[in-house]
Amino acid sequence: MEKGLSGLRGRDFELSDVFYFSKKGLEAIVEDEVTQRFSSEELVSWNLLTRTNVNFHYVSLRLTAVWVLGVLLRYCVLLPLRVTLAFIGISLLVIGTTLVGQLPDNSLKSRLSELVHLTCCRICVRALSGTIRYHNKQYRPQKGGICVANHTSPIDVLILTTDGCYAMVGQVHGGLMGIIQRAMVKACPHVWFERSEMKDRHLVTKRLKEHIADKKKLPILIFPEGTCINNTSVMMFKKGSFEIGGTIHPVAIKYNPQFGDAFWNSSKFSMVSYLLRVMTSWAIVCDVWYMPPMTREEGEDAVRFANRVKSAIAVQGGLTELPWDGGLKRAKVKDTFKEEQQKNYSKMIVGNGSVTSELD
Repeated sequence: MEKGLSGLRGRDFELSDVFYFSKKGLEAIVEDEVTQRFSSEELVSWNLLTRTNVNFHYVSLRLTAVWVLGVLLRYCVLLPLRVTLAFIGISLLVIGTTLVGQLPDNSLKSRLSELVHLTCCRICVRALSGTIRYHNKQYRPQKGGICVANHTSPIDVLILTTDGCYAMVGQVHGGLMGIIQRAMVKACPHVWFERSEMKDRHLVTKRLKEHIADKKKLPILIFPEGTCINNTSVMMFKKGSFEIGGTIHPVAIKYNPQFGDAFWNSSKFSMVSYLLRVMTSWAIVCDVWYMPPMTREEGEDAVRFANRVKSAIAVQGGLTELPWDGGLKRAKVKDTFKEEQQKNYSKMIVGNGSVTSELD
C-alpha cells in the first residue's frame, strides 16, 4: 500500500489520498480472507447433498429424481443404521471406561483403557461411514509428547483416536457430554478443567507440564487454533501449547468435502443439527498425515515455534496459511490492533513530511 500510494501522490498530503484507502478498504471487504474461513467450503460441482447456490435452479427431471432417491437412501436407510451404531459406540464407551476405572492403576488397566477407547471410537467412525487414510505411521505421536493438529470439527478427535489413544484436554461440560467425560477420566488420565480454571493460564500450564513429565502417560491432543476452521486454511496457533516444553508431534488433517462437509460452524448450527447433517451425508473421507516430531530451537520463542509448526501443517495438508486469530469468529478486532493499523496509515499519508519534521 505504501508503494502504491507513493506512486499516486506528491510530497505533501492531499485530500485525494483518502480515495486510495477507500479503494483498498472495499477490496479487503470483497476479497475477505478471514470470515470466509468460518463458512462451508464452496464446491465446484454439486454432490447431491447441498446446493452450491442458495437459489434453486431446475435442471432436469432426471437429476431431480436422482436427488430424491439420494434423500430417501440417506434419511431412510443410512441414518437409522448410523444412529444405531453411534448409540452402541457411546454406550460401550461409557460402560467400558466406567468398569475399567474400577481397576487399580497398573499396566493392565492402561491396556484395557486403550482397547476400550480404540474400539468405541472405531464404531463411532463407522457410524459416520468414515474412510480415513493414515500416512507416515512411523511418526505417530509417542507417550509423553504433545500432538497438535488443525481443527475442523469435533469429530477430529474420533478421526485421530481411531488410530491411537490420546489424553484429551478441555473444559468440563454438562449433559451427555459430561457423562462421557466423567466416565472417560476414570479409565484414562484426561485433563478436564472447570470453566473458572480455563481462564487461569498458569494452572492450565502446570497441569499440562505435570502430564507430559510422566513418559508413561498418553500424548496430549491439542488443537491450537482454538476454534473450528473450514479446512481450507490454518489460522493462528495460540502460543500456550508451545510454552509447555516437550516434543511436539504435528498432524495435518484434510477432509474431502465432495462426500460430506465435516466443518462445524458452531455459531450457526447446534451440535445436534450438525451431527444430523454429518450423519445424512454420503461419507466422511479424509487424509491424516503424521509428521516428524519438532522441538523448540535454541533462542526461539513460543510464538515463532508455533508459527513454524503451523507452516509445516499447512504445507503438508495443502492448506492456506493465515496469520489471523480464529477468535475473530466470535470476537471483534481489538482496539489496540486497530490503533496500530491507524498509525501505519497515518505514516503513509504523512510520508516524508514526518521525517522532515523530526529532523527539524
